[in-house]
Amino acid sequence: MNDENNLVLIVSIVKKGWGDEVVNASCKAGAKGGTIVFGRGRGVHENKKLLGMFIEPEKEIVLTLAESEKASGIINVINEEVGLNKPGTGLGFVVPLKEVFGTAHIVCDVDNKCELKIMEEKPEETEEEIKE
Repeated sequence: MNDENNLVLIVSIVKKGWGDEVVNASCKAGAKGGTIVFGRGRGVHENKKLLGMFIEPEKEIVLTLAESEKASGIINVINEEVGLNKPGTGLGFVVPLKEVFGTAHIVCDVDNKCELKIMEEKPEETEEEIKE
């Protein structure tokens, strides 16, 4: 278990259909990828009605795991490419991560400095591992 590491989670909440643009911008700035989650929400400026019923706008939430030293660059490119710094386009925030688990793409050294790696191949499983 890691008490601290240098990884952060960049969360970008954008209009439906904009998630791929955020992932592309993130990768352009050095991220290794992102995960798009679909959601819905209602902000102060999104009180639209259709036939007397509120329309809940669909959103895409992009989760990007990155090294903390790359976060500012990634955020800047997202702002430039997607325009999150303009009103009504979405919002983003960064969450420092205390611990990350469940992936072989993150490699931490003895000083607890972690970095994201792209694995070229899935490791081969032995027959003994498959039986267990």
